[in-house]
Amino acid sequence: MNFIPYGRQEIVEDDIAAVTEVLRSDWLTQGPAVERFEQAMARYCGVARAVAVNSATSALHLACRALGVGPGDLGWTSPNTFVASANCLLYCGAEVDFVDIDPYTRNMDVAALEAKLIVARNTGRLPKVVIPVHFAGHSCDMAGIRRLADEYGFKVLEDASHAVGASYQGRPVGSCAHADLVVFSFHPVKVMTTGEGGMVLGNDAGLMRQVAHLRSHGITREPGEMEGESEGGWYYQQTDLGYNYRMTDIQAALGTAQLARVDGFVARRRVLAARYGELLAGLPLSLPVAEADSAWHLYAVCLADASRRRVVYDALRDAGVGVNVHYIPVHLQPWYRRMGFKPGDFPAAEAYYAGALTLPLYPGLSEGDQERVAQVLRKALI
Repeated sequence: MNFIPYGRQEIVEDDIAAVTEVLRSDWLTQGPAVERFEQAMARYCGVARAVAVNSATSALHLACRALGVGPGDLGWTSPNTFVASANCLLYCGAEVDFVDIDPYTRNMDVAALEAKLIVARNTGRLPKVVIPVHFAGHSCDMAGIRRLADEYGFKVLEDASHAVGASYQGRPVGSCAHADLVVFSFHPVKVMTTGEGGMVLGNDAGLMRQVAHLRSHGITREPGEMEGESEGGWYYQQTDLGYNYRMTDIQAALGTAQLARVDGFVARRRVLAARYGELLAGLPLSLPVAEADSAWHLYAVCLADASRRRVVYDALRDAGVGVNVHYIPVHLQPWYRRMGFKPGDFPAAEAYYAGALTLPLYPGLSEGDQERVAQVLRKALI
């Protein structure tokens, strides 16, 4: 019996040909394929500029640096996310706090955000940046978050790692219509892949120059950006403390080929998500919100009886169905507990996690395998 993973990349001959072309070229890294990928993604999202990097974690870190986040600052994000959404703030020396989720959307609760901001203003401890996370490919209420950002003066960094190909209010996620910067992930289980990889997108030329500068050690070869005169064509200067967060041309070529098919990937995910709604109707679990404009990176259900989650998880795994759980609330990780966070701090995220189960969803999932997932889950639940 074949094993059905919860997520899987889809690689075709066009992808292989694109990578092979780079391997036969003179440039494996820091070449033209990266710029082509960046330009293609910027066009796709309708944004001024995109900067490709080696992971979404790196993208988050660079975005925080470009936004000026540093020691003494405070950043807020969702507890229902991968740890990178919070760790990027710690990398900059800032402090981290969280905003609880809406149990219905599983995204940052805008009402909870506003209530927390009112308290923070009264205590003189407002965040410098808020990082909403588009969980499972469903956009947060970005208009609501932007309204609060304008009122309270914080920057908005969209963690859209799950949401390549999604839209919000008729515009592509990544357009920066309501954010200062947006981050994508291209990990193999995401909507499209470069193997490993990520991207920062934005409309502010100054911010994006800083992201690009920090991506490669904080080094420049541009005479106009140097302190003093250039000593010749070989000369460069490090003008900031940057990082080696570059994407290779090999990865970028794969990304460009994948981007050409991303709308098809998302369309297939939407068909499968709708089909899950039919196959799982009547079972003792809550289904994700049926967002028509979601990228449907994940199909995450929540068991009505959370105490049975381990039994159901093991039964599915034993039957060859690679279910997973997204996410363990970040504030419950040992590193964050040592900062003083504890169970009960963000009850909506904790309640969702207790019964959460992620079912297989990827473009290559067949109807037959999807039916098998539903049948095994039904047997385990009833």
